[in-house]
Amino acid sequence: MKKLLDRITEEVAGAFAACGYDGAYGKVTLSNRPDLCEYQCNGSLQAAKAYRCAPIQIASAVVEELKKAWIFEEACAVNPGFINLKLNPGFVRDYLQEMAGDERLGCEKTKHPCRIMVDYGGPNVAKPLHVGHLRSAIIGESVKRLGRFMGHHMIGDIHLGDWGLQMGLIITELRHRKPELVYFDESYQGEYPKEAPFTISELEEIYPTASARSKTDEAYKEEAMEATYLVQHGRRGYQALLQHILDVSVADLKKNYASLNVEFELWKGESDAQPYIPDMVAKLKEKGYAYESEGALVVDVKEETDTKEVPPCMILKSDGASLYTTTDLATLVERKKLFDPDAIIYVVDKRQEMHFVQVFRCARKTGIVDEKTRLLFLGFGTMNGKDGKPFKTREGGVMRLENLIADINEEMYQKIAGNPEISPEEARKTAKVVGLSAIKYGDLSNQASKDYIFDVDRFTSFEGNTGPYILYTIVRIKSILGKYRALGRDPEAEPVGHCSGGTQKSLMLELARFSGVMENAFEETAPHKICAYIYELANAFNKFYHETKILGEEDQEKRAGLVGLLVLTKRVLEICIDILGFEAPERM
Repeated sequence: MKKLLDRITEEVAGAFAACGYDGAYGKVTLSNRPDLCEYQCNGSLQAAKAYRCAPIQIASAVVEELKKAWIFEEACAVNPGFINLKLNPGFVRDYLQEMAGDERLGCEKTKHPCRIMVDYGGPNVAKPLHVGHLRSAIIGESVKRLGRFMGHHMIGDIHLGDWGLQMGLIITELRHRKPELVYFDESYQGEYPKEAPFTISELEEIYPTASARSKTDEAYKEEAMEATYLVQHGRRGYQALLQHILDVSVADLKKNYASLNVEFELWKGESDAQPYIPDMVAKLKEKGYAYESEGALVVDVKEETDTKEVPPCMILKSDGASLYTTTDLATLVERKKLFDPDAIIYVVDKRQEMHFVQVFRCARKTGIVDEKTRLLFLGFGTMNGKDGKPFKTREGGVMRLENLIADINEEMYQKIAGNPEISPEEARKTAKVVGLSAIKYGDLSNQASKDYIFDVDRFTSFEGNTGPYILYTIVRIKSILGKYRALGRDPEAEPVGHCSGGTQKSLMLELARFSGVMENAFEETAPHKICAYIYELANAFNKFYHETKILGEEDQEKRAGLVGLLVLTKRVLEICIDILGFEAPERM
């Protein structure tokens, strides 16, 4: 099904051609003056230069041709050469009816599906999730869902931080606390216990304790570095402990991410890339890409067009240790071998942009990835408190993610519990659903690269540009449809009714934008555009609702048509919020 804008442009391009002008000048856009018209074409201004005549002369000729087209209610030429357009209500109604009859509401799947990996999440094992992990999870999940909706094969990888000194610190601290554990007996040859010798709570306490001690106790740090070396070089007991750390951490992470409605297809970590490093380093040396600089192994990645300094990509430190660049390059080797993706999207803090510039350039220069594999850095800004600084607890510490979610849920519960028709149990359940919308929409409604203020009071409001406002709109529609169903009628079977103009036409025109918005949001990797769209759609619906008798309409055919319009509005909103990663309750 063609996008509405494409259909209109086709008609206008045909009119330009019929008047003897190039049809390419017939491009139509949404009007930037909705008080004057619904769509506009400025092509006459460009055509005037090519055809050496006044733009208003071209516009007037094209408008005369457009008056023959059924799809327009009004077409007029305005000085110095704008073409203003209003659509025929009957055409709009037919377009929406065609939308309603399609399972995907007219949004076609791509004709060229790609395999796209999304690298998001990135938590460290043995540490609790905190608010700093929120944006990567929320943005990454929505990008993955959007790509899947558009017909691509999307693969989400959490890319765990499960390698390096942190593992050695945990093992060292465990050895100090429980030296009798069989994992520390080098002569032990039997099977290791299946149960971990610690809980997630203990693990989350062990790491910061060990990390703090290593900063003041040099001998302790040396011991941790030795443990890191041993676990990375295959010591059985330490590798068994590493597996316990992973199992316990991943089980807890899955629970926390589930509360955000975030899922990953792959639970791989930095450790999965390690087997690829030796061969990768050897090839970089063999092919002459890597050379020694001050003892370290590096690859030059600067380009002549650079306007700022781009340092060499360091592959190994002077002591032979690997770095994040090493692991990220080896991960690309692994991904290319196992999945051969067409594109990889990295959803990471924008402050890491230079790191990824180095990694991407190095990967391309050395042939780790080929030219057809797109590498995209989707850098996100900081989530700040009302003071404009990174979001903290009242005590000034980094807030745990589960505590933030609990606070939002409690705020929503207090608001929903005021409804006497909802039991406390249902209110708690609904508060979680609405609370998630507050968090996700509050984040996603901002352009990913921008810093934003996380304002609990504003994000949990039922008014304004918020998740709860969007859900309240959907619940309002559900309530009307429920009452219609109680009259013995099936709302899903009703056609979209004839357009009467005013707020009804405004709503219908917003609905007709759906497929264009989805395509554009995916092309620009921009979930915030979906948020902007559903906010405008919700506003259009609520204006229509307040000015229109729906169930009170006495003409049964008109009433059925209005109900059909409501069903379509609900479907569009529900598809959009599902892509954003939340859902609507039955009532609020």
